[in-house]
Amino acid sequence: MQGNKMSWFLKIMLLLGFAFLYIPLIMLVVYSFNDSKLVTVWGGFSTKWYAKLLENDQILSAAWLSLKIAVVSSLAAVALGTMAGYALARIKRFRGAMLFGGMVSAPMVMPDVITGLSMLLLIIQVQGLIQQMGGNAEWLDRGFFTIFLGHTTLCMAYITVVIRSRLMELDQSLEEAAMDLGARPLKIFFLITLPLIAPAIASGFLLGVTLSLDDLVITSFLSGPGSSTLPQVIFSKIKLGLDPQMNVLATIMIGIVGTLVIFINYIMMRQATKREREMQVAYKVEAK
Repeated sequence: MQGNKMSWFLKIMLLLGFAFLYIPLIMLVVYSFNDSKLVTVWGGFSTKWYAKLLENDQILSAAWLSLKIAVVSSLAAVALGTMAGYALARIKRFRGAMLFGGMVSAPMVMPDVITGLSMLLLIIQVQGLIQQMGGNAEWLDRGFFTIFLGHTTLCMAYITVVIRSRLMELDQSLEEAAMDLGARPLKIFFLITLPLIAPAIASGFLLGVTLSLDDLVITSFLSGPGSSTLPQVIFSKIKLGLDPQMNVLATIMIGIVGTLVIFINYIMMRQATKREREMQVAYKVEAK
């Protein structure tokens, strides 16, 4: 009897948690089809705000810039985070390992204001140094490249933790067996380790894209004229009042992100199922 009560209590708490998380999103999607300009008053079903959003060049250009920065910075962060995670998980003893691990994870615990300000000061100092040496430092003007540097630094810390955790869980017997058979470390990494950590890399990439698209504070320090990202445009418009086009924009982003998550999870589940089948076939062959 007590077990049934506890089971119902846990189910109710789970439902309340899901309701707290997803009811606001559902309301946002519903009100994106609202005919009224007042986002809190239902005025009938309409898709006119979708049409107006497609004509808003400011939002579309900011969205395109944010998407480009998110993809490029996440790819760079995945490459750097994979190398850093591999070094921390596999090369456990090297000089400065503790300092390296602390520096890699520092952007996760550092306030975004401090991160953005420190990166801005660093960029200004590097620009001044290049100009003193007679070089052209225009490529370091605040814009796409400086935002890319800031987002890569932020995303790399999170991706490193994801990759390192996955590598720590892996059984190293396959890698050791390949080494015993004469395989070089680089070949072992690309043929054995990399396929095994591919789901973690995909998760890290999605996490990086989400962090980049969501970032406002660091971007505010590193962006310049003509390089406003989507969070900056949304924040500036929200200060003037709620706009129905923001509901439409959020609905589109929810749809894109949800589709990507479902697709990647489907691919990962297929790969896991395929790997399990191959292992079962291998065990049967060994048994014979």
